Amino acid sequence: MTTLGVIVGNRGFFPAHLCETGRNTILKVLKEEGIKAVILPVDAGKFGAIETLADARLCADLFRKNRDKIDGVLVTLPNFGDERAVANALRWAELDVPVLVHAFADDAKHMTVSNRRDSFCGKMSVCNNLRQYGIGFSLTTLHTVDPETEFFREDLRRFAGVCRVVRGLHHARIGMIGARPAAFNTVRFSEKLFEASGISVETVDLSEILGRAGRLKDGEAAVKEKVKTVCGYTACGKTPKEALLRMAKLGVAVDQWMQETQVTATAVQCWTSLEQNYGVVPCTIMSMMSDSLLPSACETDIPGLIGMMALQFASGKPSALLDWNNNYGDDPDKAVLFHCSNLPKSFFVDHKMDYQAIIAGSVGKDSTYGTIVGRIKPEPFTFCRVSTDDEIGEVIAYVGEGQFTDDALGTFGGYGVAHVPDLQDLLQYICDNGFEHHVAANLSTVGDAVSEAFETYLGWDVYQHS
Repeated sequence: MTTLGVIVGNRGFFPAHLCETGRNTILKVLKEEGIKAVILPVDAGKFGAIETLADARLCADLFRKNRDKIDGVLVTLPNFGDERAVANALRWAELDVPVLVHAFADDAKHMTVSNRRDSFCGKMSVCNNLRQYGIGFSLTTLHTVDPETEFFREDLRRFAGVCRVVRGLHHARIGMIGARPAAFNTVRFSEKLFEASGISVETVDLSEILGRAGRLKDGEAAVKEKVKTVCGYTACGKTPKEALLRMAKLGVAVDQWMQETQVTATAVQCWTSLEQNYGVVPCTIMSMMSDSLLPSACETDIPGLIGMMALQFASGKPSALLDWNNNYGDDPDKAVLFHCSNLPKSFFVDHKMDYQAIIAGSVGKDSTYGTIVGRIKPEPFTFCRVSTDDEIGEVIAYVGEGQFTDDALGTFGGYGVAHVPDLQDLLQYICDNGFEHHVAANLSTVGDAVSEAFETYLGWDVYQHS
């Protein structure tokens, strides 16, 4: 559940009774949207609003005490509001979280001294001061808006997603299991640039994980339980017992390492070291983790994993990593998105466990069991790619939305036909700017939230495709 610190702004020569009704309305809407509020008590100042330096100090103290709970701050202006009080409260609270600035709308029929808000004007003053103070902020779609309308509720949901992305990435610990495959220059990245954004990468050699797995006995309780979990996750009747045991031991080894290092997401070396040296693909284990909101990406693609995480934080739903893989006939706005695959099973219309048909040609079928294959559901989706541009020293990204379709396609792996408006422009942008062929996807529409989180609060250079 998202928790917002709430600041109600007031300016003394405007009607203070609007702060009481405004506060009550905002708290009502937050409760209805399932969002918790940290707010000054109603008997602090005028109806719990802030105007003076003392009010700002009181609010900042309250927010600092609840720093571990607060995901973002909602500044609401039932009247003009005091710009200095708002800015000072945020500066002194030192939360470093997203801020949404909202202003109540005036009623053209009630513009008397006793009812006029002037929040339209006051919002500009607050935003001006936040810029001066170096505090990033978000805006509602409409400059002034009634909190009980769907316009505001949509803004609130989007902002809650922004908050989850920022909190989730600011102190993320993610695991890189194995080295970059030699044939994949495309997954090179700057660990230092991510560290500067609060994202730590914990590395482990693939041999250490395989060593752990190799020391596990077939009859150990953890291994038997993992086999049971795998076969409860997907139909595995056609998979050889030996392959299932290898998968289970790999899964247990990864679980143990993640717990020890406190990582919550992984990028795994696969092609083709695991198949040649261990005799199984990691796809099912990775699919299970992603479906449980512990995202896992192929080919040690850490930037791709970060894209998966951002989409997951924004939507609360599992993400997948796919390839921009094929054109779809002559339609310039459609493409085939594909992976071998380790997609979470919630992505599929239906699914089954199979072997990796591509790698099997070089290492043999018996060493490639464990893929999760099927067709992606025909639903709206958001796509995202994060990368590091080491030459200019920046994290860069693109974000957009599209629709998986039910167009006919007979192929293997995990796949879907995607419709993206002006796809050719996007593909030109990807190639011109050196982005990778991997792209994170999520069956949701959260492009605005992810883009805002990246650009406004993480300081990344973002292209939002629309």
